[in-house]
Amino acid sequence: WGEYSDSPDMSNAVRAYSGGRGLKTVDDRLAHIRLTGLKPSARYWYRIGADRISYRNGYAMKNLGSEIDPKVRSFSTLGAGKNGTFCVINDTHDRKDVLDLLLSKIGKIKPTALVWNGDATNVTETKDHAIRIFLHTHENHPEYAAETPLLFVNGNHDLRGRFARSMEELLMLRDPAERSGEFYELGRNFVQRMGDVALIGMDTGEDKLDTNPLFAGIYRMREYREKQARWLEEAVKTPAVATAKYKVVFCHIPLFDSRPKANPGDIAPADTAPGYSTNFAAWQRTCSNLWGPIFERAGVQLVIAAHQHRFRYDAPTAERPWAQIVGGGCGMDKTRSDYPTVIQGSVKDGKLQIVVHDVLNDRIAGEYTFDFP
Repeated sequence: WGEYSDSPDMSNAVRAYSGGRGLKTVDDRLAHIRLTGLKPSARYWYRIGADRISYRNGYAMKNLGSEIDPKVRSFSTLGAGKNGTFCVINDTHDRKDVLDLLLSKIGKIKPTALVWNGDATNVTETKDHAIRIFLHTHENHPEYAAETPLLFVNGNHDLRGRFARSMEELLMLRDPAERSGEFYELGRNFVQRMGDVALIGMDTGEDKLDTNPLFAGIYRMREYREKQARWLEEAVKTPAVATAKYKVVFCHIPLFDSRPKANPGDIAPADTAPGYSTNFAAWQRTCSNLWGPIFERAGVQLVIAAHQHRFRYDAPTAERPWAQIVGGGCGMDKTRSDYPTVIQGSVKDGKLQIVVHDVLNDRIAGEYTFDFP
C-alpha cells in the first residue's frame, strides 16, 4: 500500500492499496497502486508500506504486522498549468553500461517527465527478467523513477517473448476508465499535458509484417495500428491536445526516412524485396499513412522516434509539416555514430526548445527551436 498527501508532513494522508476486484495483491516482489483523482500540475508526497502475510494456502494465512518505509518521496503531476522539461531515452536493449550513462544525465537534468521510447529489452521471456529491466534497472540509480513520472512507449523488441504478453503485470496500463469500448486494448497510448506541450504516445508495433513466417502468425499489428488511428482522431480533439501550443508525438519506429534503401515496413509478405538494405522495417510507412494526416490536421510539430540507433533530424517539408528527431543507439565505441542520447525538451520564452545530448562523448549533438505559429 501507499500513503499520499498534498503536504510534506503527510498530514491528511490517504492510503491506497494494490490489487483489484475485491482482492489485495499478495506478492513479495511487485505491487501496483493506482492513484486517481489527483490534481493536475500539483505536487504530492508519498511513502510506501506493506503487511507481512504468512500464507500457506487459502485457509491458512496470518497477518504478522505492517512495515513502512520511513522515507517520504514526492512527485509532481503533469498538467496545463505548469511548464516543465521532458527527457527521452531509447534503445537501451538491457545494457547496464548504457543505462548508467543515460540515467546519470537524467539525474542531472531532473526532468518533469521521462519518456522511455522503446526497446528497453531484446526479448522478454520471464517476469524475473522484466523486473530486472524495469524495477532493478541499475544499481547506481535505484530510484530513477521514484519521483519522476515515467511514460513507456513500446518498441518492437518489447513486444517479443512470452512475458511480453503479460507486461501489464509489471508496467501498469493506462486507467481502464480512459480507454473503454473499442480502445480498451490501447493501454500504452497516452495523452499528457505539460504546460504548453501536449505529449502523445503511439505504438508503432513490430518491425516485421504479420505475414512474415518468422513470427508464425501470432501478431496482429495491422488492425492494432488502424485502431490507434481512430483513437488518435478522437484524442487530438480533446482539450489537452487541442489547446496546446505544441504537440509532440513519441513512437519507437520512425515515420519517415528519405533513404531509398530504407525498408518502409510494408513489403509483403515477408519484408524482403530487392533494393532494400534490411529485411525489417527501418521506418513505418503504414503508420505514417494512417497517422500523418491526423498529425497535420492537429498541428503536430514534432515526432520523436528511435529504432535506427543513429541520431538524425528530419526538417519539416511542405508535404510533411512535422519535424522528426530519431534518437541514438546503445553503442559505447566513441569511433562510431551509434552513441546513446538523451533528448531534452522544454518551453522557454514561449518557444519549444529541444536539445539532443550525446551522453557517450559528453557533448550536445543538436539543438532545435520550434515557434508557435
